[in-house]
Amino acid sequence: MGIHGHTEIFQGKPVVNYDTNIGIADPIDTAYRLWFDFEAEENTLALLEHFLADQNAVKVTSLIIGVWNYECESNQPLVELLTSSSHKLPNLLALFLGDIIEEEAQISWIVQSNLSAMLQAYPQLEYLQVKGNDGLSFGEMKLDHLKTLIIETGGLSLSVAQEVFQAQLPALEHLELWLGTPNYGGDITPADLAPLLDGSIFPQLSYLGLRDSEIADQVAIAVANAPIVQRLKTLDLSLGNMSDVGAMALLDSPLIKHLEKLDLHHHYISEELTNKLTKLSLVIDVSDRQQADVYDGEEYRYIAVSE
Repeated sequence: MGIHGHTEIFQGKPVVNYDTNIGIADPIDTAYRLWFDFEAEENTLALLEHFLADQNAVKVTSLIIGVWNYECESNQPLVELLTSSSHKLPNLLALFLGDIIEEEAQISWIVQSNLSAMLQAYPQLEYLQVKGNDGLSFGEMKLDHLKTLIIETGGLSLSVAQEVFQAQLPALEHLELWLGTPNYGGDITPADLAPLLDGSIFPQLSYLGLRDSEIADQVAIAVANAPIVQRLKTLDLSLGNMSDVGAMALLDSPLIKHLEKLDLHHHYISEELTNKLTKLSLVIDVSDRQQADVYDGEEYRYIAVSE
């Protein structure tokens, strides 16, 4: 899974674009992607209808929905069809809504929808990945088997984050939130992360990603000594604009040293502190150091994904 490329491996399975001429040839060991090919006659909704009519749909465990129309307008019709057709996908365990690359649409253009009814229709889900914040809502999410939740945005709204923090996800092991920038709807402050960082929710969590953040330094300060870190194996603060301020908070934290992995790639940390971080007794990724831009005496540090 990359920032600029389509997903090629999903849940350990090769991804294949669904072809109506071939159908679902390998429902067990292949992850099928439904997407709007601008040169094809079928749109993604029509592809989904065709996919659901295949007799092998009942065996499918992994499904990816790519770009759904020219403007990436609301995917509500797709979500409604998935909801009403859950009986045709009884074994669906992994779902990605929005495998859309920037050549197809910027992340801020992607319009999601209210997913609450759909999630109620698939209580067996173990993996859920969503790209795009506009229009997104989870409602009162209750998924007893969900182990992985990934929300990729150029700006994550507080309302969506609060729905996640209030969700009943007792099996959740991997939580990845792309916080983004206020310029594209990211209005979360470090204080808003308190329900997550105090360790009172998601007792099985071992990976926490607070990625792509324009307030990466403040997030690092909030996380450095947060109770939740004591049970994490991986802390991922990558893709943001972290500077020496955030790096020092992490270096000074006794909790960070007990992690198995710390991911900070795409950062603005000085070489001196980068060297100190690499001496910690854990796996650490401090690759892709960025250089700040300076205009009229002001320093500008950019996150990896915004618009």
